[in-house]
Amino acid sequence: MKNKFKNNPWLKFLSNKYVWVSLFFCIWMIFLDNYSYFNHQILDEQIHDLEENATYYKEEIKKDKENIKQLKNSEQIEKYAREKYYMKKDSEDIYIIEFENDTLVNK
Repeated sequence: MKNKFKNNPWLKFLSNKYVWVSLFFCIWMIFLDNYSYFNHQILDEQIHDLEENATYYKEEIKKDKENIKQLKNSEQIEKYAREKYYMKKDSEDIYIIEFENDTLVNK
């Protein structure tokens, strides 16, 4: 009886032990390892998010430094206190006017 599968090139390729070891290694590295491809994708997204946060906070630091430079002037300190904390001099009265359209509505 003649074996017709013996001369088939695909069967020779698939019966090679190095092919199986290589295939197992690739599957292990892509799916099962701690540093798999999918974990790298998740980590890359986290790195991207952290880099965006870093640029945002660097811009905020620049803005705050500018505010600090402006607050070294006593007139700017007074203006800031009046606007943010509604502070006043003893001889003044402050009236806060709120309009209906300016309030936030909870949905």
